[in-house]
Amino acid sequence: MSARNSKASKEAARERLRAERERQAKKDKVRRQLVVIGSAVAVLAIAGGVGFAVVQSNKPSHWETAKEEKSVVAPKNTEGTNGTTVVIGKPDAKKTLELYEDSRCPVCASFEQAVGPTVQKDLDAGKFKIKYIGATFIDNSDNGEGSKNALSALGAALNVSPEAFLEYKTALYSAKYHPEESQDKFAKDSYLLEVADSVNALKGNATFKKDVESGTYDAWAMKMSATFDKSGVQGTPTLKMDGKKLTSPGSDNPPMTVADFDTAINAALKG
Repeated sequence: MSARNSKASKEAARERLRAERERQAKKDKVRRQLVVIGSAVAVLAIAGGVGFAVVQSNKPSHWETAKEEKSVVAPKNTEGTNGTTVVIGKPDAKKTLELYEDSRCPVCASFEQAVGPTVQKDLDAGKFKIKYIGATFIDNSDNGEGSKNALSALGAALNVSPEAFLEYKTALYSAKYHPEESQDKFAKDSYLLEVADSVNALKGNATFKKDVESGTYDAWAMKMSATFDKSGVQGTPTLKMDGKKLTSPGSDNPPMTVADFDTAINAALKG
């Protein structure tokens, strides 16, 4: 091989090597750019996700929105502002028994199971009317929705009739259907409708079912709950007549037996 050809071959090899290095450098540059872009997209995606989560967490819940609702649909058979006055009984009954209850309250369930039939008997006899005030404070302490949802369903029952309301309330507190306080079963519409099937006026009632599932009386329930909060009553069940609490003899506790209730109510009716 001549020196000239040898020199030309070496120059050609160097040119091929230079060209290959340039191509590799371009590939590396593109790869770095893609990595930077990908990282930026990932960061934006994370930031967007965090931002969306923050926005969602700051949005008011359904029940918070219902609480602030200005236009309230009140059930039939109610009176007063937003329909939060619920009085049931014979019109000529001279006295009114105020009954403060939370649907999830286990003590309320015990009271209703033991004394409820006597209360109903006296109501039917015209000894007194009942003014019902529903509470939802157990939802706050147990981070649930059952008290609110059950109160709304009670509104749907009241819209059917006062009798349906009382029967449904009895069913919700019954040993068969009332859950443990820690179990938020009343938060499920399906369970509330299952309980309602035990009440003749509500079983198969399409309007009642629609009102429960669509939350027709959710805002009403929150207004009723606010009425309880403003009452100054500290716990449930609480029974009052003429502004005075009905209690078991010698205590500040509600009357939890028929005998104690009879003693307390008879004294209050005479007062």
